Amino acid sequence: MGNKSFWIFTLLSACLIFPDGAHSQEDMQFVNDDAFIKPRRPAAVFRHDVHNDSAGIEDCYVCHHLYDENGKLVEDESSEDQRCSECHELERSGNKPALMKAFHTNCKGCHKQKEKGPLMCGQCHVRRPI
Repeated sequence: MGNKSFWIFTLLSACLIFPDGAHSQEDMQFVNDDAFIKPRRPAAVFRHDVHNDSAGIEDCYVCHHLYDENGKLVEDESSEDQRCSECHELERSGNKPALMKAFHTNCKGCHKQKEKGPLMCGQCHVRRPI
């Protein structure tokens, strides 16, 4: 019992003394990939606030877009309160691209246009440490 208490105390003390190591995992964010049944790659790493600060993106609708019934982008309105999969299905539907195509077109398209940011699969889809 004494040995077990020692290790618990040591672990709790380490978390209090070195909070940055434990906290850095909280800052790690991933694109939600729950809609995909069997994803071939891990979810894309995406640190929302860090990305937007470094890219100078202030308007949510730049990424969280909405289109009217005629297919025109509605500026100054955003879909940030919805998951992408609420509009984009796994397969193409009408004039809406499939979910994976929508992610790739939105992210990679912007990176190509700005000539900044990752373009290769493994640069975004990074395996999480176990």
